[in-house]
Amino acid sequence: MPAHLHPGLIGLVALGGAAGTAARYGVGVLLPPAATTNGWPLATLAVNVLGAFALGFGLEALARLGRETPLRRNVRLAGGTGFLGGFTTYSAFALEIERLLTGGQAGVAVAYVLVTLCLGALSCLAGVLLGERAGSAYLRRSRAAARGGAEE
Repeated sequence: MPAHLHPGLIGLVALGGAAGTAARYGVGVLLPPAATTNGWPLATLAVNVLGAFALGFGLEALARLGRETPLRRNVRLAGGTGFLGGFTTYSAFALEIERLLTGGQAGVAVAYVLVTLCLGALSCLAGVLLGERAGSAYLRRSRAAARGGAEE
């Protein structure tokens, strides 16, 4: 059976997505609403930038560990596809842009788009670079431990 049709894997994505959606809601509760921040939807900006970082970090760190194993696949599906898919939100981003534009805040809308895209890309890059270091460091420690010696 193809992986995308396997009920257990679909369940992992669903559980991760439910947790990610709850976490996104929590961020929305913690951060001030757009009405109090000059129109800036801080919660959506925060989850999208944090999610970009986490996805870059997680996927790069997993890739550095070598070929995908069942455990790594499960982590990728539950964490990356599920949790981060539920945590981040393109639909709210698009809706908030539309609301800013129709509310006469075109400047804020353009700034919001640019800030989100630039911070998201930079955040993802930072995550990839940190994930590369973390994955490589883990492999070095694992290899040294397997040889019974100190870290190289």
